[in-house]
Amino acid sequence: MPHHTPHAGVVLVVDDAIETLGFLCEALSQQDYTVLVARNAAEALERLDMATPDAVLLDCVMPGESGFSLCRKIKAHPAWAHVPVIFMTGLSETDHIVEGFACGGVDYVVKPLKLPEVLARLARHMHNAHVGRMAQAAVDVGGMGVVVLDRQGRIAWRSPQAAQWLEQAFGGAQPAAAAWLQSARDQAAQQALGQASLLAQDVGEVGIGERMLVLRLASESLRASSQRLQDAALTPRETEVLGWLAKGKTNRDIAQILGMSPRTVNKHLEHVFEKLGVETRAAAAAIASGSFPA
Repeated sequence: MPHHTPHAGVVLVVDDAIETLGFLCEALSQQDYTVLVARNAAEALERLDMATPDAVLLDCVMPGESGFSLCRKIKAHPAWAHVPVIFMTGLSETDHIVEGFACGGVDYVVKPLKLPEVLARLARHMHNAHVGRMAQAAVDVGGMGVVVLDRQGRIAWRSPQAAQWLEQAFGGAQPAAAAWLQSARDQAAQQALGQASLLAQDVGEVGIGERMLVLRLASESLRASSQRLQDAALTPRETEVLGWLAKGKTNRDIAQILGMSPRTVNKHLEHVFEKLGVETRAAAAAIASGSFPA
């Protein structure tokens, strides 16, 4: 069995079989998990209203509402959508497995349950979910939002901060928001948002055909700098070099970070200075500081 740690987390177990509930409750408690129990979908929703668990072990087939239906409700609720759902099932047919993943489950275990396997899968998915939430929170606390576009240019994922800004800027017009984000794939884009500007910058490919964009809110005083950078039409490489320059990096630092020679960095900076109409590193950094996070 996996080595347990104090206060390992909260697990909601949903199963209509009393013997399964008892078996899992004892095993999870021994691993220092706090266990919530429900015998059907209705009871599960009541438990979820009281406390959001770190994971759900969910029986596929129960009297009344199925586990698949309950999982869809969990994933549709903003406060619960991040919770990993692991299905417990005696149904090992492909169509049931596919349905479990399609409705939002992250994994499944087949009954009769093998306890070491259940505990190992549970610990791994809880860890992954925790890391994902920490990374998401770090992005938002840093004053940025992150959006991932799929190969069709549609919004595949967005952090809570990005979702809030896009809602404020475009309302419920998802196609308009996606089109604006698409425009940022060629050069940084900006959109008025109250007394400020919402800036979007493409930071590269994160999967096959998927692109990641970083959103940041800039005050009115920074709009001129942002517009100047847009008008300069820097290449992606020049933008990277300028970004590191704005963070106070030397040419040698930039060369090591980007895997190029200091001479090449100098050449890129010459082009950047020319396009921005400046003569010094300080002047270029001052312009860039309004469009690159510190």
